[in-house]
Parts: sequence; C-alpha cells; structure tokens
Amino acid sequence: DLGANVMEQDIVPTKDGHLVCRHENDITGTTDVASHTEFADRKTTKVVDGVSYTGWFTEDFTLAELKTLRAKERIPGTRQENTLYDGRWEIPTFEEVLRWAEKEGRKRGRRIWLHVETKHPTYFRKLGLGLEEPLAKLLRTYDRHRKNSPVFLQSFEPSSIQRLDRLVDSPLVVLLSGAATRPWDFVEAGDPRTVADLVKPEGLAWIASYANGIGPTLDLIIPRDSGGRLTTPTTLVADAHAKGLILHPYTMRNENSFLPADFRKGTDPNAYGDAFGAFKVYFDTGIDGIFTDNTDTGLLAHADFVGD
Repeated sequence: DLGANVMEQDIVPTKDGHLVCRHENDITGTTDVASHTEFADRKTTKVVDGVSYTGWFTEDFTLAELKTLRAKERIPGTRQENTLYDGRWEIPTFEEVLRWAEKEGRKRGRRIWLHVETKHPTYFRKLGLGLEEPLAKLLRTYDRHRKNSPVFLQSFEPSSIQRLDRLVDSPLVVLLSGAATRPWDFVEAGDPRTVADLVKPEGLAWIASYANGIGPTLDLIIPRDSGGRLTTPTTLVADAHAKGLILHPYTMRNENSFLPADFRKGTDPNAYGDAFGAFKVYFDTGIDGIFTDNTDTGLLAHADFVGD
C-alpha cells in the first residue's frame, strides 16, 4: 500500500516442516510466546551459527502451535508506534504470503514481487529441516520458479543459493555481511574465504556463476569511519556490474541510530534524521535497489533523485 516494489520475507521452519515468516527462528522478541504458560517448558538455550540464544524457537513448535501466538514489535523503544499492533496478527506461513501476493496482484493488475530469504539453512539442514526443497515446491505450485518470475531468492549462505539454483530458475541473490565475516556454511565447510574475498572481482565472478545479484550491507558500498561518518565509496558497485550482477544493499532506516553520523539530527537515537540525504548518497553510487524499513521515505527519495 505504501508503494514498495518488492516485499521481503525471511523464512524459517516449524517442527512439522512448514515454512513460516520470521526474521529469526528465535521468536522470543517477536511474539507473545513468553506469556503462554503452556509453552513455558519449551524455553531453551541453543547455539545457532555459533551464537548462543536462550528463548523459544520455531523448530520446537508445530504450525498449529505457532498459530496460537501473536506477533509483537521487536524493538518497542525505537518503534513505539508499532506497538499499537501488538497482538493483532499471527505468524504467517510463506504459503499464506504467496496467496496474499496472488490476491493483491489480481487486485492491482500486476504481479507482486517477493524477496525471500532462507535463514540459517545449514543449521536447519542438520536438524532434518532443509529449507530449499519445500521452498522450491511452493514456488513451483505458485508459478514462481521460472527465470522471469517476480521473486528473488536470497541467503547469507552461498551454498543455499547454489542448492536453489539446482531446484528452480528463479532470480537468485547472495547476501553479504561485514567484510571481515565468513558465511556460516563456509565456517562449517572449512572454506577460509571472507566477505572481503567475495567482493573482489574473482569472488564476484564466482557468485555470478550461479546467482543474479548480491545484497551487500551498505557499509560495503560506502564504509564508515570510527565516528560513524561515511568515507569514500568502494568499487563494489562497478565491480559487481562488470560481472553482470545487480546490487540491492541493505538496510536504510529513518532513525538516527541506524543512519550514518553525517545525517543524524539531534541527540535522540530514536528520532528521525536526514534519511533523504542518506538515500541520495547511496543512490549516487549506482545501486540498482535498496532495502528499507520505510518504503514511503525511500520512494520519495528516489523520486527526488530521478526528478519525478
């Protein structure tokens, strides 16, 4: 309704193999699960991609059980207005999102693009809950498995994208975190390469052999100094384009705490800064798209940029 070109969903599995849309399998902060006494004994500690978490996890619940929970705002201190909707909605399945997209597409006279991320795919495959096969099955069911389908499939683990490349022809994107980090599947496989290696021309050529694009963190496009201010843009945009890859970096947000120091206003970290100024700087680099939590701001900034 705000005009987004693409809607993003992160998917994780339930105990009985359904794909649901949550940013993480740890649902402690995004649902009211802690208030459900019937699930008190499900609270546990797990190590996910090398990090320990204590809480409740989707893989310990059936879909029917998850549907008794309600969603809530993850960072209420920052996004206070969102708390108005706490308790209103269920956790959606990915299939429900696909049905929604088909319904909205018919209403609007155009197909609705989705950007689907497989979360922690190596972790879940070890549990016998591989994400790629059920995802591919749903994509085929809803005719989103073709080369020109209105869907991007993305992951921080290149092996998940390589697996999807063997299952469907949909557009594929490799997500890239901080330069010094390693994808978790690389850690598990003993692959020494870091993200810094993957954004070099040879790394980008390797990604281009099976994917259509990359989703780098904004700091890989324009690094920040120790004070949080933007420095000189890297050559990543030009290098990726030279390999035929599109770039959709992440994530622009309006709050001071997320913006580069150059564009913060005042001292309140939760107040809105000069997001329009920040958008323009990133658009100037030649990126093809951008992830944002504030669609209306992003679209207005883009209209300013292109002179609409």
